[in-house]
Amino acid sequence: MPRWKALPEELDPQVREFAGQLRRLVDRSGLSVAALADATGYSKTSWERYLNGRLLPPQRAVVALAEATGAQPAHLTTLWELAERAWSRDEMRQDVTMEAISVAQARAALGWDADQAEPPAKSAKFTKGTKTAQASGTAQPPLVPQQRRTDTPSAADFPEWAAAAGPSPAAAPTDQGPARRTRRGRILMAAAGAAGVALVAGAAFLLLNPGTGTAKKAAAPRPAAAPSAKQVLPAGVRCTGAGCVGKDPEAMGCGGGHAITPSRGRAGRAVIEVRYSKICHTAWARISRAAPGDQATLSAGGHSATARAEKNGAAYTPMVEVTGDPAKVAACGTTVAGVKGCSRPVPATPAGAPAPSAGAAVR
Repeated sequence: MPRWKALPEELDPQVREFAGQLRRLVDRSGLSVAALADATGYSKTSWERYLNGRLLPPQRAVVALAEATGAQPAHLTTLWELAERAWSRDEMRQDVTMEAISVAQARAALGWDADQAEPPAKSAKFTKGTKTAQASGTAQPPLVPQQRRTDTPSAADFPEWAAAAGPSPAAAPTDQGPARRTRRGRILMAAAGAAGVALVAGAAFLLLNPGTGTAKKAAAPRPAAAPSAKQVLPAGVRCTGAGCVGKDPEAMGCGGGHAITPSRGRAGRAVIEVRYSKICHTAWARISRAAPGDQATLSAGGHSATARAEKNGAAYTPMVEVTGDPAKVAACGTTVAGVKGCSRPVPATPAGAPAPSAGAAVR
């Protein structure tokens, strides 16, 4: 049984080539889709959609796949850019097609054929006028139907024109004679006179009472500043903010259920993570699955901290204060062999918080 499903037939050739290249890299590396998801930080469901041509992966996911499979990120990014342009062109064509279908459905509902020169309602009006003239006895010249020119474009040839044009503006009213123009002029003159009287009255009031507004503003008392309430920490939490800098997150109660993992990465086989506590407003680096001597370093808010993996392959740094977005705080690791790597933001869970990291004992 083949490992991959057949790609959709409607895929653009460049998108098809890109998806096939991703599949070859995964096959060559021997990784399963689940292992690829664990190595890149993107879910198994997302990679199934990317590799089966149902969704174009983001550029960050492509770079992560290149790092996990040992491919050149620059070459794979070039193929991704070509596929992304082709994907955008397909979406634009679909939008134009949907607009054309909507215009055709609207015309059908109104009973207006695209080949008609005028809407049915206007044609009925002309027919009624013709019948009235015939009943009054006035001779009307025979109406000669005009041939519709086929060498010029029409709304039927380009349905998107009708969607972009919108409703046509109403016809300008015809001249109603000098009497109506005279009445309109009198109304405008009266309105202008009333506005002038109001302006003069307002200016006179301000001149006679220059200090009224200022006195009212000065007399208004200023609201008293509310006393700042001291933050109440949960049970077991012993510090917050700058008071936690350089301290052990477990000893201060900032780890465990109070911490999340906003970013994660690898340095060789070692896993480098940033742990963040919203209660303590601090972060620290954690290294796991590492060889003894591998180290992780984190910097934020003018402070930095470093930890070296012990015999169990895990360690974590002291805390540093974080006042901004924790996803922008990065930790970097260096193995004893000289391999380096840094953490990257992980996708958010449906609940809105970054997904917790997998399986390390230390916090």
